[in-house]
Amino acid sequence: MTYDRLVCANCAAPVNEGRCPVCRASRVRLRQEQEQGPLAGLSPAMLVALMVVLLAALALLAHQTV
Repeated sequence: MTYDRLVCANCAAPVNEGRCPVCRASRVRLRQEQEQGPLAGLSPAMLVALMVVLLAALALLAHQTV
């Protein structure tokens, strides 16, 4: 989840602006969660390319077993 579209329930401002302590705490927590993910370092384009390669390998494997 990204915090660029979240609205704080405490101050009704976007969380990414960090206007109140609740916003700042949520922003820090979400940023830490994003950095710790197994695929956090990959860009969306790289994820799509990886998915295409995996699907191609799966199709090739399926074709060889038939």
